[in-house]
Amino acid sequence: MQNSKSYAPSFLTTVLIILSMTFAVRSSNNMFITSTPLLARYVFDFTKFQIGMLASLTALTMFIMSTFINAPLESRRRRKVFIGSSLLYAIIFPFFAFSNFLTLWIVMAVAGFSLGSVMPNIITSASLFKDRKVRERILSLYTLTLSLSLILGPYIESEILHYVSLERSFLIFSIFPVIALIDSVFIKFPEEKKREVKGLDLSVVKNSGFIIALLNILTYNVPFALLTTYGGLFGKADFGLDYSIINLTFSAFFLTSFLSRLAFTVVAPQKLAPLMVISVALTALGLTILSKAPTYLIYTVAFLILGIPHGFTYPVSVMSITRAFPPENRNAANSYFFSIMMAIGVVMPFVAGEVVSKIGYRNSFLVVVPVVLIVFIVLAFFLRSSRNIVNPGE
Repeated sequence: MQNSKSYAPSFLTTVLIILSMTFAVRSSNNMFITSTPLLARYVFDFTKFQIGMLASLTALTMFIMSTFINAPLESRRRRKVFIGSSLLYAIIFPFFAFSNFLTLWIVMAVAGFSLGSVMPNIITSASLFKDRKVRERILSLYTLTLSLSLILGPYIESEILHYVSLERSFLIFSIFPVIALIDSVFIKFPEEKKREVKGLDLSVVKNSGFIIALLNILTYNVPFALLTTYGGLFGKADFGLDYSIINLTFSAFFLTSFLSRLAFTVVAPQKLAPLMVISVALTALGLTILSKAPTYLIYTVAFLILGIPHGFTYPVSVMSITRAFPPENRNAANSYFFSIMMAIGVVMPFVAGEVVSKIGYRNSFLVVVPVVLIVFIVLAFFLRSSRNIVNPGE
């Protein structure tokens, strides 16, 4: 009994640090991802294609850090890179407020590069608890905190924009990277055996749990990349929305995401496959409604619907990975997972920028629907052969 009490504060402190850093990193990251397209278009007069290139550059630098620097490192060195990246993120973030047409590219690239180490290591830290039920509960809280940060972040920015310019709002948000830097010193890293595999570990990327996690996230990550880059621009172009209303709309989107993750945390489902099916169905429905929206109200309804699968897909993918890999291999799995997400993030805005320029915002959201359905068909094949991962025994 005495031992149990002595361990409780350490456990609670660890969880609070993980959740605090998660909130700080994700809210600030989402802020610059969704606000820089507005800054680029309406302050610096970027073209639609250049906005896509800007988003691609950010994802590319995240990919480089996560794949070629973070993933191969053993735990002790990776922790140093993690803290250094947190410091770099805190230093670079205020420069968004003072950027111009040229320096915005540099600031975005550096911010993305630093997050390529920060984000996958937070996931790994959240998955270190040995008991599967405790681990998945913490991972659910982690994803719930992600959603909470995505609700409150746009809401806070919306209120800030009543008093300061879009550029100056970045200065106020700079407090979040500073909080993340403080938390980074206390984030725990796993004890790992020395890796014998140099470079890409094919045993990780061939793992069925990894493939399922990747295909599942792709069913949403592709439309989500389009939504975050061009959703606000679509609202301003078609409905004349101001910056504050655009941020409130994203808050509504993340509210339904939060509610779905809250339900996920409370219920802690054993079966993951049904959630994957629901996610794809709602994604296809939301994108179709968004492409046809005649009014701002219907536009908002589409955002609310799309928020629900946003809540499901990421925690389902994270749990698929933690069920499929032992602790010593989770850093590599999480890093590769994050890297491939970023690779999609490199390609998608580039392609989307060209597509949007050719067929417009509405049709761009509609043509993504067949892509989502094709990925899901491939996912269904792997689900049939990997029931021990998506529906583990008690």
